[in-house]
Amino acid sequence: MSTQPVDAPAPSASAYPSAALPRAPLQLSCVVPAHNEEANLEAFLRALVPAVQALTPDFEIVVVNDGSRDGTHEVAMRLAQELPLRYIALSRNFGKEAALSAGVDYARGNAVLLIDADFQHPLEMLPQMHSLWQSGYDMVYGVIADRGAESSTKRVGTNMFYRLMNAGSRVKIPPNAGDFRWMDRQVVDALKALPERNRFMKGLYAWVGFKTVALPFVPLDRAGGESSFNLWRLFSLAMQGLTSFSTLPLRVWSVVGGLIALVALVYGAVITVDTALNGADLEGWPTLAAGIMLFSGVQLMSIGILGEYIGRIYEEVKQRPTYLVARDEDHSPLGKLQP
Repeated sequence: MSTQPVDAPAPSASAYPSAALPRAPLQLSCVVPAHNEEANLEAFLRALVPAVQALTPDFEIVVVNDGSRDGTHEVAMRLAQELPLRYIALSRNFGKEAALSAGVDYARGNAVLLIDADFQHPLEMLPQMHSLWQSGYDMVYGVIADRGAESSTKRVGTNMFYRLMNAGSRVKIPPNAGDFRWMDRQVVDALKALPERNRFMKGLYAWVGFKTVALPFVPLDRAGGESSFNLWRLFSLAMQGLTSFSTLPLRVWSVVGGLIALVALVYGAVITVDTALNGADLEGWPTLAAGIMLFSGVQLMSIGILGEYIGRIYEEVKQRPTYLVARDEDHSPLGKLQP
């Protein structure tokens, strides 16, 4: 039912200081965002519990219902009566980035695991993640080693996105790294301290730094249901990432504008010389019309990119919360362990 981890991890070479060792006894918070996961949620949580119990008796599961329209709420409410579970129901669908932020905010453990409810993230990797955390890594994250099961459109788009992100930003986001990750409390507190409302989590993970290591794995198909991430939502997420962490689009269109202006100057000089030598005529109107259309399109595209950045600023200055909680059902044992 699940995925298979591949190759042993290759610890990232970094100069970041190691965590103070030995670690405190593990208290793990498992954050599970759920949007229309009625078909998977119960089976996944019942599989997650023994996998985590093998690591520590002190754990909680934080399920964040991100405005599901199916029976996810009823399933989670029933399971909250028998599992060590804290159930957070958001007031509507805010998106996965907001759901992850809510889970991180409510997690109480000294380590936090982010994992999806559709079985695409392999539970078999948890012991390895735990071992690396104990050895001093503050963040252990899964990297998709093979995207062969995805459509060619999605693969090309993903590759282009990571190239653009890492070409225009000092913060390098590991290609194909997802939200499947194990984080120390230090990392969690750093993420919670970031004030922005437009939260592109993959960028924020990279921005906070700390000592990290990647674990490659190959995700299989979902166990049930359908992914809510269609191409349009993936494009929107990519635009959010680009405008949150890179000014490359603005720079690219500045260069394009400069090149077009240079070509226009040269073309104008050629026309001037030609008119002086051969006299004026009325030929060339089709070229003029095509040029006007081209430059109008470039200007509109430039305005659109600029508008994306201004829109992000507009969202930030309104200072609305990232999410709103409609229900908080707390059956977490970690709340009783902590003061």
